[in-house]
Parts: sequence; C-alpha cells; structure tokens
Amino acid sequence: MKRKKILFVCSGNTCRSPMAEAILRSKIKERKIKWWDVSSCGLFAEVGGTISPNSKQALEEIGVKVEKFAPRQLSQSIIDRSFAVICMTEKQKQILEGCGKVWSMKDLCGFDVPDPYGGDMDVYRVTRDFIARACDCIIEKIILNDNS
Repeated sequence: MKRKKILFVCSGNTCRSPMAEAILRSKIKERKIKWWDVSSCGLFAEVGGTISPNSKQALEEIGVKVEKFAPRQLSQSIIDRSFAVICMTEKQKQILEGCGKVWSMKDLCGFDVPDPYGGDMDVYRVTRDFIARACDCIIEKIILNDNS
C-alpha cells in the first residue's frame, strides 16, 4: 500500500505547523496507524532556521520529542505529493485556493489555530492544546475515514 501524507501549513513553519506535524506523527504512532506520513511547510518559511524554542518546549512538556527540524518553503510539488494539505487558518487556505486538496483547521475542527509567535509559554501551550484536539479530528475525519 502506498504511503499517504498529511501536510500542515502555517506562515513561517517554526511554530504551529511543526507542532502539528510532531503531535499528529506521535498520535499516529501511538495508535499504530500504518501508511500515513506527516510533514509541514510554511507559506513564508524561515529556511535555515529551526522550530521555535517555545514550540519545542511545549511539545516536550507532553512527551513529544522534536529532532532535527528544519523549516521548509511550500511548493506546488510538495502539495502534489500530499493527500491532504491542512492550513492553520482560513486566510492561509484562501492563499492556496486552487492548489487542490487544501483544507483549513476550521473546515475540519471548527476553529482556526492562532499564531503564538511572540507570545509567552502559556500562549504556546494553548496553541499546542488546540493543535492536539485538531489532530484528533484529523485522525477521525481523514485518516480513519479514508477508503481508498
């Protein structure tokens, strides 16, 4: 069976989308779900950077490790290789309108995930918890619902 990829997209690929990538990957592994991969990109990625220290700490607090993360710039070829492209906000989804297979977190889970950039650790924890809830929705609505 061919592997399918969920791609998370945010602005810089340093805060929200890396957290979503790490959390969903962890949840898939915990549930022993096969044939799915997870990655992330940014609309305006800080290539050469890394995951934000607050995002990394927020993940480590819930036992999710992030090793060797590097922000990537979104491209059409990455979208083409993905089964589903999930943007953190409705506005980001609108930027990608017409690229195919693009949803927003709001489409899937009923809420946008606000950018924690510049906020304190509490803001990052709230963002992490929103993303964890959203990943449960994604598992139910996309991964477990896939009949292809």
